Amino acid sequence: MSKEFSRADRVADAVKRLLATIIQQEISDPRVGMVNVNDVTVSRDLAVAKAYITFIGRDDDAQCEEGTIALNKAAGYLRSLLAKQLSLRTTPKLQFFYDKTPIRGQALSSLIDRALAEDQSRHDDEDDSR
Repeated sequence: MSKEFSRADRVADAVKRLLATIIQQEISDPRVGMVNVNDVTVSRDLAVAKAYITFIGRDDDAQCEEGTIALNKAAGYLRSLLAKQLSLRTTPKLQFFYDKTPIRGQALSSLIDRALAEDQSRHDDEDDSR
């Protein structure tokens, strides 16, 4: 019987949970602010962890990119904090990427809602004219 989850998947899950807590408690840089760690992927050799993040309460892409740059500069510090809490021989190097997926999802959802409302109003207008 095969394994359901690879070791890289389990490490990615642990890194995701710990990073969310560590960033909230340890990073006081105003460029970072409130961060949501959406996903973490770890390479098969556990050397690199890519963290996909969004910033809560920020709509400006420039501010979000600035926050991502700040997190990438603090990656070594965050890695050292992770190493203290993970029981791994080597802790993966961290790379942060700004994830626009939730923003795109909200935009698509609002477009769908608007289209449904317009369709419903047209349908109601047709019923009234009969």
